[in-house]
Amino acid sequence: MNIIDELQWRDAINQQTDAEGLRELTETKSISLYCGVDPTGDSMHIGHLIPFMMLKRFQQAGHRPVILIGGATGTIGDPSGRQAERSLQTMEQVQDNVDALTAQMKKLFVTDGDNQVRMVNNYDWTHKINIIEFLRDYGKNFNLNTMLAKDVVASRLEGGISFTEFSYQILQSLDYLHLFQHEDVQLQIGGSDQWGNITSGLDLIRKKEGSEAKAYGLTIPLMLKSDGTKFGKTAGGAIWLDPNKTTPFEFYQFWANTDDRDVIKYLKYFTFLSKEEVEALAEKVETEPHKREAQKALAEEMTRFVHSEDMLEQAKRITAALFSGDIRSLTADEIEQGFKEMPTFETDGEAKNIVDWLVDLGLEPSKRQAREDITKGAISMNGEKITELEFTVSAEHAIGGTFIIIRKGKKNYSLVKLQS
Repeated sequence: MNIIDELQWRDAINQQTDAEGLRELTETKSISLYCGVDPTGDSMHIGHLIPFMMLKRFQQAGHRPVILIGGATGTIGDPSGRQAERSLQTMEQVQDNVDALTAQMKKLFVTDGDNQVRMVNNYDWTHKINIIEFLRDYGKNFNLNTMLAKDVVASRLEGGISFTEFSYQILQSLDYLHLFQHEDVQLQIGGSDQWGNITSGLDLIRKKEGSEAKAYGLTIPLMLKSDGTKFGKTAGGAIWLDPNKTTPFEFYQFWANTDDRDVIKYLKYFTFLSKEEVEALAEKVETEPHKREAQKALAEEMTRFVHSEDMLEQAKRITAALFSGDIRSLTADEIEQGFKEMPTFETDGEAKNIVDWLVDLGLEPSKRQAREDITKGAISMNGEKITELEFTVSAEHAIGGTFIIIRKGKKNYSLVKLQS
């Protein structure tokens, strides 16, 4: 299957500058293509990942990806999709973010001995250009009326846009020109909000290299959930690729909880499962939705890809333990992941009667209620029911010397942490 045909089957193409020309080019030769990300933070979230998964598909089809980290454009700020100016970061913070994103990209897309994926930083060529060169050699090629008509700028005119953010599309265009001239890059891909920046780059290439220059642009559709809300956002915020921001267990659960209406779309976008495998899972969604096999496959594929096989197995262990109530099988680290969003209480670990302990921590409103819940079997500690009113809680009950898990009823979990 031609790479363009595959992307179309995956519903992963929004716009192309020259669909026929790009198809012909990819069928006749191996091309270089690029996608960029600005270092506005020290980690990507799953929304950033979408165009890079497409970049990976081009690599699997025999093409040569270039990943651009925007060390220069990140100091300016892309106005795309924003209603107000960005707060500029210090150069030191930008560099820290560049280092973090570069390491993250290498982990995801560059394997040992793989020379097919190139990493570049646009600061390397942009910082050498002085203001006179910028205005004469590049700014002269941009028509103000054309720039104002771009959606990315037009949407900001009513509220105002600084010259700094207004000039962003010139810098990104310069990136494409540089990569076309020095890295043989002929295709830029990005999210749908990058269409204006991509076409500006193509215009600059043709003005500098001639109207017959073979360069192309392709964008990925804006991803929304079936309920119309933005993909990748939860009540707790964005789903990050950094395990210190979103734990592997939380990451796994995000995908495992995907709505039936969205799961096949996500399998097409984010996984490298074949057409036959995805279609088989689509049939399972229709005939046996209660088994959630498609969601499990999605969660496994994504957690394995972004984190590792070991982190996937850990996430599955936590999930199974929470489902079965076998809390003691977990390590302290796994408990911290699995109960991260649950109510947390602290205690000094002093031995104390269970009734007093529950009330003192605030887990029960009164001793009467505590006694009632204990005698009814409604209180579990670390997965085991506590029914004796004379039971004594001590530091010995803490898993890993750190955590005690209390469950009240069927679903109300609380995390009790021993103070160090």
